[in-house]
Amino acid sequence: MNISLEDVKKARETLAGIAVRTELAYTNTLSDMTGNSVYLKMENQQRTGSFKLRGAYNKVANLSEEEKKHGIIASSAGNHAQGTALAGTLFGIPSTIVMPKNAPLSKVKATRGYGATVVLEGGVYDEAYAAARRIQEENKLTFIHPFNDPQVIAGQGTIALEILEDLPDVEAVVVPIGGGGLIAGVALTIKSLKPDVKVIGVQTKNMPSMAESVAQKKIITYNGNPTIADGIAVKTPGELTFEIVQRYVDEIVTVDEEEIASAILLLMERIKTISEGAGAVPVAAILNRLQHYNNRKIAAVISGGNIDVNMMSRIINKGLAKSGRKVIFDILIPDKPGSLWRLLQLTAETGANVLTVTHHRETRGVPLGYATVELELETADQEQIDMIKQLMEQHQYCVNIV
Repeated sequence: MNISLEDVKKARETLAGIAVRTELAYTNTLSDMTGNSVYLKMENQQRTGSFKLRGAYNKVANLSEEEKKHGIIASSAGNHAQGTALAGTLFGIPSTIVMPKNAPLSKVKATRGYGATVVLEGGVYDEAYAAARRIQEENKLTFIHPFNDPQVIAGQGTIALEILEDLPDVEAVVVPIGGGGLIAGVALTIKSLKPDVKVIGVQTKNMPSMAESVAQKKIITYNGNPTIADGIAVKTPGELTFEIVQRYVDEIVTVDEEEIASAILLLMERIKTISEGAGAVPVAAILNRLQHYNNRKIAAVISGGNIDVNMMSRIINKGLAKSGRKVIFDILIPDKPGSLWRLLQLTAETGANVLTVTHHRETRGVPLGYATVELELETADQEQIDMIKQLMEQHQYCVNIV
């Protein structure tokens, strides 16, 4: 194995004054919900908005002068892109970053803002990686791998040093897994210093490449589905990361898209922090997959906060609908003067707040002399929604929830 605890300690020295020592914050909300003492390692507060700066900077700092002279290139879904771009700029090295075409616009813009030339190619990370390797060969650039590199892994491992110093009696650490660089660094460091501490990896069910590889005891390429956790949507784990994960990680669990979205919303609404999908998967796992942990001290790595604003808006709206705080009713009413006014008056009496009203006369399937009204309401909970629907039906309205 080409990495040791000493490499991680050296990386911390290299990162001094560059990477922020992020907060390890106790959360009453998650602790009360799970019966554990839950702490969040806030890498969403790191420079560039994610942990990736640690590994990227450590790698660039250790390049030879010849490698630096050629310029650097990386492939990334967004966070490694920003970390590499900033590292290149700090060292005065030109950087090229290849990102998937569907990478969040906020990450693309931020990467350019840190000084990189951005090339958009491929639908997922693996396709961007292939394009980056091609460009590297054509232009003789130095490649900065996002996860399968000893110095990148060592940089990510500095997170574990901070966790163990801030919470010496931690009993479990929950970490997102994409290609495996973060969990490899964290697991190697923790198991080297405190082997009894459990290290739990989390992937999305839509792209469980490391989980499947570990289960089959060989690296596999998993052709999964798109996920809101775009930062960990990696089809093929790295050889080095796979080896370390096999050796040091105790358990890998997977979470679905609904659970990730709910975790993002919970973090924003209750814990007052913004997390991207990849950063929220440890919270989703603690809430939905780790019920067998009780009365334990658990640290969860919130790996990044670079979420696209439009994605955040969709997650919020979906979360509000799921929790009964927003609803859309499709209602059939007589098409005559006063009908819409009476419907809205009835709605007002329930205490619900009307957000939008859309009135259709020519919808297919609607009888002559009737119209449909799409009523979007802000509500308190599912109980209020049920009450409103029941009241409308008592007044002879035909009501469907969209």
